Amino acid sequence: MEANGVEERADDVTALAAGLLDSVNESLGAPMAPVWEAAFRGVPRHTFLPGTVWVGEDLVECDREAAPVDWLRHAYADTAVVTQVNDGGTAAPGERWASSSASAPSIVFRMLDLLDVRPGHRVLEIGTGTGWNAALLAHRLGPGRVTTVEVDPALAARAAARLEDAGLGVRTVRGDGARGAGAEGPYDRTVATCSVRSVPPAWIAGTRPGGIVLVPWESPWLCYGLLRLTVDGYGGASGSFSPYSAFMLMRGQRTDLRIYRDVVRDHHVPQESATRLAPGAVAGGDWAAQFAIGLQLPGVWRTWHENPDVKGVASRLWLATTDAASWAAVDLDGRTTDRFTVWEHGPRRLWASVEAAHGWWRESGRPGPERFGLTIAPDGRHTPWLDTPDNPVPVRG
Repeated sequence: MEANGVEERADDVTALAAGLLDSVNESLGAPMAPVWEAAFRGVPRHTFLPGTVWVGEDLVECDREAAPVDWLRHAYADTAVVTQVNDGGTAAPGERWASSSASAPSIVFRMLDLLDVRPGHRVLEIGTGTGWNAALLAHRLGPGRVTTVEVDPALAARAAARLEDAGLGVRTVRGDGARGAGAEGPYDRTVATCSVRSVPPAWIAGTRPGGIVLVPWESPWLCYGLLRLTVDGYGGASGSFSPYSAFMLMRGQRTDLRIYRDVVRDHHVPQESATRLAPGAVAGGDWAAQFAIGLQLPGVWRTWHENPDVKGVASRLWLATTDAASWAAVDLDGRTTDRFTVWEHGPRRLWASVEAAHGWWRESGRPGPERFGLTIAPDGRHTPWLDTPDNPVPVRG
């Protein structure tokens, strides 16, 4: 068995694939459907990965020729692997940031299940990446049923070659996925492999009434959640969230802000106040709280600032609007746990909005993402809701 010019022992691949299948089924809570297991076996994941991947939080490079055993092990682990850094540019260790990845197989198959494709369906995929997801879909649906769009020219070319080698009849398009795939629709299903902060109108317009649009969701506050929309016959769509996924943001929706470069200025004179709401309660390990806050504050992002004297210890939570007009900082002194200093600058008092958002979430019973949904009107307005569309989430700002 050979791909990218390096031969793997078939028994090694078989054993690793069997282990990955067990891990995916355990994550899903049940064996995957037979049609998807057949696709898993018929479209080996490692044949779609590039010769160099980056792994772990530090994005350690793993080269197939230099470390074939490690590379293959990463190819068949139920984790995401980064397949491109710095939009394809060169970067030294410590300066790398992930710009494309192969998603963890368990989330891949969870999304395929949620997509609910049927024989005869036509599917539009936004974000080809390695091409593996499109290959799985094409294995299920047959030739001529899957169109995939990739904005990055190098990724598009590599994926197109892999898909051509696989002989699955996938149509590959190099272009901006936010615009859909031209006049080829309508599709029965549209699926994105990148997260979005708003659903592009072309995805709804290009999906037939009654069809499904499945997208990973991101707010500037938190990248989390899958949104499954059903398209109506009037130019809109509505659906619910699931508590899964963390995907890279669509390139056209990126926010490239740095606290000291773009937000805080030497001449800013912030106002000081105090709060009893712990920063960790809104930006710590409670993803349900963070998800709810992100829906209520769609134009606010946050980041932790580490204590320079103690590596890995956060000492300040920064908040800022995506237009960089307002910011806030909440300090942790390491001594008190019930009172924290707040510094704010700009026309919006961001911490007061965060307190209100967190209070609403608590009073609503601390709902998780699965109780939330989103309706998109024909004019593009996004309205998040709790439990039912007639119970809108308060949007603050």
